[in-house]
This record gives sequence, C-alpha cells and structure tokens, in this order.
Amino acid sequence: MLGYLLARAGVDVVVLEKHADFFRDFRGDTIHPSTLEVMHELGLLDDFLKRPHQEVAELGAKIGDEFITIADFSHLPTKCKFLAFMPQWEFLDFLAQAGKRFPTFHLRMQAEVGELLTEGDRVVGLKAATPEGDLEVRADLVVGTDGRHSTVRQLAGLEVEDRGAPMDVLWLRLSKNPEDGAETLGRIESGRFFIMIDRGDYWQCAFVIAKGGFNELRRKGLESFRLGLVALEPTLADSVREITSWDDVRLLSVRVDRLKQWYKPGLLCIGDAAHAMSPVGGVGINLAIQDAVATANILATPLREGTVTDEDLREVQKRRQWPTEMTQALQIAIQNQVISNVLSMTKQPKPPFAVKLLGRFPWLRRFPGRLVGMGFRPEHVEMQEASAVPKADSSSSTAD
Repeated sequence: MLGYLLARAGVDVVVLEKHADFFRDFRGDTIHPSTLEVMHELGLLDDFLKRPHQEVAELGAKIGDEFITIADFSHLPTKCKFLAFMPQWEFLDFLAQAGKRFPTFHLRMQAEVGELLTEGDRVVGLKAATPEGDLEVRADLVVGTDGRHSTVRQLAGLEVEDRGAPMDVLWLRLSKNPEDGAETLGRIESGRFFIMIDRGDYWQCAFVIAKGGFNELRRKGLESFRLGLVALEPTLADSVREITSWDDVRLLSVRVDRLKQWYKPGLLCIGDAAHAMSPVGGVGINLAIQDAVATANILATPLREGTVTDEDLREVQKRRQWPTEMTQALQIAIQNQVISNVLSMTKQPKPPFAVKLLGRFPWLRRFPGRLVGMGFRPEHVEMQEASAVPKADSSSSTAD
C-alpha cells in the first residue's frame, strides 16, 4: 500500500517481496471500513470489491447459551458500512496490479533482504538475495514493512518493547455446509474461546489457547481436539474429520510489542514491523494500512524532492504512536481481563453486565462498531496523484 501511494504521488519506489507469490494461508484477512474508505478515496473500491470476499455488518458472540450482537457497523460514516473478509493474497495482488500503471512503481518478487547499506550512521539502501544473485538498492529511505518478525528492524538494531500476551491461537480451515448459515461469530464457554469466520465455502476457525499450551493439546491427541471442537459447535461433526494431522492446524504465537523509536537516519518501520498487534479485533491490517497512508501523506513531498529528514520520520511516529498505544492498551486489557479469565474458567460463563446492555440496547453496539471499524485515528488520502514522472534521484525502498 505504501509503495502504491508513493508511486501515485510521483516517488520512485522499489517494493521487495521475499516470496515468489503472495499466497500465504492464515494471514490476516480482515479489511475494515476505514481501509475500505481509503480504497474509495483512491478510486479503487469498485474494482477491489470484485475480488472474492464476504461482507459482515455485525459481529456477535455466543457466551454460554446466550447469543449477543456486540458490534454494529451499519451507522459508520463511511462508504462501506461492513467488514470485508478477503484473502490477503487477493488484497496484495490487487495493489500490485494497480501499482503497475505508475512508471515509478517497481515490484521485485523473490527478493529477501539480508543487509542494510550504511554510510556513517545513515542507512542508504539494502542488499537482497534473489534467484539471479544479490540485488543492491540505493534509496533515500528504506521502509521496513516485513511484519512482527521484521528482519529490517533487527538489522537496524531498533529496540523492541514486549507488552506480553497470555494466549496463542490455532488457525484451521473446515468445510462449510449450506445449512450452516453465514454468521461470523465467537463462542465462549468454560475454558474455551472459539471463533468461526464465514469464508464462503469454508469456515476459517480460530481456537484460542493459553500461551504455550499447544504441546499439552497435542499430548492429549488429535481425536480429543476434534471432539472439543464438536462440543463447541455440533455442526462441525462431519467437517472436523478433515483434520487428519496436526499439520492441518497452524499455530500463531501471539505477541504484542512496539518499537521505542520507529526510525533512524534513512530508515523507518511501520505496520507490524513497528508494532506487533494482538489478533483481538483483527485490527492489525487496519493499523498497518493507516500507517501507510499517514507515511505517504507526510513523506511524499520530501521524498519526491529528495529532502526527507529525521524530523519527517519523527513526524510519522508522532502521528501514529497514539492510536497504536491506545489500540494495544485495549487489546491487552481484553487479553488479561476477558480472554485469560475465560481460559481459566471451570463453570459455564454468563455475559457480563456491560455485554448484556449491548443486547438490550442495540444503539450501544455502534460504539464497539466504531472502535473496531474505524480505530482511534483513521487516516485519509491527502496527496494528489502526480501528473509527471519524478526526478530519477527521488526514491524509497519498502522491504516486505
């Protein structure tokens, strides 16, 4: 997204992707209304929504025996008043194709960053391994967008603050029957937290476990795990047979962290490379996209003119740090006060008073809908599309 936005603004950009394609299962697939609004502002929304996706206007949870709608997106001040669940490879491929219409957008696949180039204390580019040999890219700015296990931030020596996480998540895919319905929801029972996301012809399922609990689950055996899923959702009795080995279950080791400083001379980190988010709320992609929009708004002109400074990079962190900290604080509170309690429960849970209010007064659901759908500081596209090819020495490199 950042590469697209900067190229659109006339900056020469090289985007490096270490894999040969974008096809990765169980990456975050939640596209929030604020991200869809960005696509609308860019004039891309109609074509974007032609890609395979599902739309969800409400989110709910079954707590014990009681179902309660928790979030309502239908009143948001956006073009799209829903969450879109779209495979991430579709999102990335769409942006890659859209970027091709700009002569300053260059995407290199199978280019894995392994070294930063420096002059004094300033980063001036990078080296990446490709099937054709080492690729050297010199740039006014290197942007690390390579996720929670960021190589770029490690190479840069940026200090990470670990905020802690009491849980891990097991991702799995199960076939969806026509009679199953199409409701994306969570199920909360004593000691168990389970989420089913409608993906058209299958369910994308998340089974939340205590941090480090996967080995104990495996010790009890695959059949015990399958029976546990059926106990949570009886309609899965047939589809759980598709889990034939533990290879069909993907472990996401949850972490919540952030960099103390997102930048150094010639280098900036954004998205999960700057702040790994909990899966609570599924807001990681949304935060990353908002980072990209803010970064492009702030840096497009100085990058195009070859005048980007440390103060410009500091302005990016200043703009995005508050929504990051607020979102992580909320995620940590939910992890520690809700999810940890659920995982340790031995009795059937009942909806807390605040959640019951959401069931009684539908208008209250707009508040969590706004918080999940828009975030604490939604960003809007401010830079105009360039009418001319930029100067040859104006460049940046994003490493994914």
